[in-house]
Amino acid sequence: MIEELKRKGHEIKVVAIRKDVTCELLDAFNILYEIISETSVKGIIEKGIIFLKTTYAIFQASRQFKPDMYFGRSSPMMAINSFFFRKPHILFEDTEIASFSLMICKVFSNVIITPTCFTKDLGHKQLRIEAYKELFYLYPNYYRPNFGSLDGSGVDYDEKYIIIRFLAWDAHHDIGKSGLTLETKRKAIREFEKYGRVFITSEKPLPDEFEKYRITVSPEKMHDLLCYATLLYGESSTMASECAVLGTHAIFCDFAGRGYTDEEESRYDLVYNFRLDSSSQEASIEKAVELLQEKDLKEKGREKRERLLNEKIDVTSFMVWFMENYPGNVGSMNDKPPFGFT
Repeated sequence: MIEELKRKGHEIKVVAIRKDVTCELLDAFNILYEIISETSVKGIIEKGIIFLKTTYAIFQASRQFKPDMYFGRSSPMMAINSFFFRKPHILFEDTEIASFSLMICKVFSNVIITPTCFTKDLGHKQLRIEAYKELFYLYPNYYRPNFGSLDGSGVDYDEKYIIIRFLAWDAHHDIGKSGLTLETKRKAIREFEKYGRVFITSEKPLPDEFEKYRITVSPEKMHDLLCYATLLYGESSTMASECAVLGTHAIFCDFAGRGYTDEEESRYDLVYNFRLDSSSQEASIEKAVELLQEKDLKEKGREKRERLLNEKIDVTSFMVWFMENYPGNVGSMNDKPPFGFT
């Protein structure tokens, strides 16, 4: 989207919070950015202080850059600044449990764009479209899988391999939550190794016993790794959804549901959702083994992906069109819905 807007003559300023591999990805794609915050804190008070500092950092950046529009995910800090500077704030959000951020954005933002499967009603500012956020960068117009990018990672082209993903659980909506138990992780590895190689990617340090499974792939090549994988198992809703739009089946274990992963299960049969209680963790491994026993799993995944892509939109093209034509397009969309708008 940044490249397309620049091609059309727009000037873009990117502000970033240092989290996981955000900065590494921005660097890999030569996107200039300004760091405005860190997310290494965990307590509510610490997060509150970071919230104020980040809001002020965006204020300072806005004074210098003088934007005509703000765009991003449901950032309350961005929404508040858009109100200060009397400029529109358009956001795309797919995470229902981001309650605090959405509460503030409902007050200060202008348009909240969500997938049609988003389970919450956010009022008159909400626009629903047939899209997932992962299609911003994995739609076929913008992404082509390249197994050659995995050279040196230890992955062979013809082998079956399973990716396991662990989270750090440090987002504001994760406070007080934890992920898979150590015993579940051990059992998952033990069972999956019967069907292929196991690789682990993790936001946090791994126990010594898991280190031999760590995959050393740079962040910008992760989608190629997911595309050619037999299965994903883990705690990341984003990676599960990325797998779905790539045609790779995924097991997603979480403490709360996500509208888009629920739809990717009920509508496309590509993601399977499990809660993080003990019985569900056991069931998640059983489902993963059931999938791994299917000889034509990858072929089925590709067929399901084709249906998904046929029913979803090029969300990048939609968003560029929407931003360039805002606010005039909002009224016209109700008369003649473009790009799968509802």
